[in-house]
Amino acid sequence: MDFTEIAHQSAATRSYLGSPSLVRLPHDLPHGGEIVATHDYFGRGCPRNHEDEEHLSAVYRSADDGRSWQRVTLIAGAFWSSLFVNHGALYLLGCSQQYGSIVIRRSVDGGDTWTHPKDQATGLLFPGGAYREPPNYHCAPVPVLEVRGRLYRAFEDNSPCNWPRGFQSLVISADAGADLLDAASWTMSNRIPFDPAWAPDEWQAERPGWLEGNIVEAPDGRLLNILRVNSAPAFDVAAVVSVEDGGARIAFDSQAGFIRFPGGMTKFTIRRDPRTGVYLTLSNNNTDPSRASQRNVLSLHASEDLRTWRHLRTLLQDDLAHPWGESLRLTGFQYPDWQFDGDDIIAAVRTAYRGAHNYHDANRVTFHRIERWRELL
Repeated sequence: MDFTEIAHQSAATRSYLGSPSLVRLPHDLPHGGEIVATHDYFGRGCPRNHEDEEHLSAVYRSADDGRSWQRVTLIAGAFWSSLFVNHGALYLLGCSQQYGSIVIRRSVDGGDTWTHPKDQATGLLFPGGAYREPPNYHCAPVPVLEVRGRLYRAFEDNSPCNWPRGFQSLVISADAGADLLDAASWTMSNRIPFDPAWAPDEWQAERPGWLEGNIVEAPDGRLLNILRVNSAPAFDVAAVVSVEDGGARIAFDSQAGFIRFPGGMTKFTIRRDPRTGVYLTLSNNNTDPSRASQRNVLSLHASEDLRTWRHLRTLLQDDLAHPWGESLRLTGFQYPDWQFDGDDIIAAVRTAYRGAHNYHDANRVTFHRIERWRELL
């Protein structure tokens, strides 16, 4: 399998690599044209803070279009975070720890140094509770979307802290020209918990819930939050939540709000191609009906309307000599974050491959390029 390794962690450390994010820096910024990537650490052996929570992230840069990577720095108190560029600066937006506060950091030197969110004037946007006391903010490295001069990003509050039943969907938003480190610049919507009664009988869902939403603009201009749904033993399901009033309110129609979505059981990222208007996702489409949580296949899918999706190409699949059952258990190409890059797509993937404890406990973050992807349409 062809890939470039951004980071590797021996499984013997019981510290695993998660939540990859990446962005190419504009040429008018320091280190302009280089690609920046981040990931965090999770697992029994990973670094932990005073509340015994996972909280550490690493920053990397590539000056040669992803062919090689150098670690730049480490950031304590950053977890499940997204990179994005806004008004001449690089930002990192996510949580302070596993089920922590919502925090944002800014870098004006291409990722070498970062602000510290010590209070509500410097990036502490929405404080979480002590340890697992509410609110317990959660997210994944999902897009920060600018629409009509306003930035939007999906989060969840896992209160009570119970995976996946406790997740309440929410959205935060801010004027793109505001001081993004100032908590007063940001608005939080209402929160919607997942009602188990919404799960159709045919799912026979054992532990229904939703998480890791993606903000997208629909073809008609409406804003939507499309969430991963834990529907096992059913699979390939996502939920569509409406984002209204400039991000101040969200709503869900349980009768029409579920769609067939390839890879809806695991984290995905949706973006819209500005040239063709087509929506794309990299996701773990299911090829084995007996394994709803399958992650050993990663594919590129496309949609014109966000409701009907078609498979364009299988990007990654296990090429080791594992029996199928062992491949499902040991190999994962998951949590992809990706960006349009000229005629190509670039992606960072949380990869469990050749030496991982299991498919979930990733021992690598890998970089991938999909060349001339529009030829697949």
